[in-house]
Amino acid sequence: MGQTSNPRKLADNEAKASIKHLRTSPQKLNLVAQMIRGKDASRALLDLEFSPRRVAREVKKILESAIANAENNHNLDVDKLYIKEATVGRALVMKRFRARAKGRGAKIQKPFSNITVVLREREDSV
Repeated sequence: MGQTSNPRKLADNEAKASIKHLRTSPQKLNLVAQMIRGKDASRALLDLEFSPRRVAREVKKILESAIANAENNHNLDVDKLYIKEATVGRALVMKRFRARAKGRGAKIQKPFSNITVVLREREDSV
């Protein structure tokens, strides 16, 4: 009398990983996501390793998690994986203020963001 399982949203040759509430703005995170979209997984790992941006370390962790999911959960070949999509979205925004002159306050916004990485296995082109 349990609930029926939901169908899988991804194809059989895809794997994904995501993180929520990453403490950076979506605009900065999207610059790193654009850098890896469409690339092979191994090449994207190298690009993230040597990227000067702080958030690249977090994106590298997400990519490594997606690769591990593909290998262990879906039995995909790691050497054939490429990044099908890397989507970035807004999460919550912490609102703070800083005291200014004459009793005023200046608004400070501390944004958070979400990222999802979907990997796909390349088909053999013979």
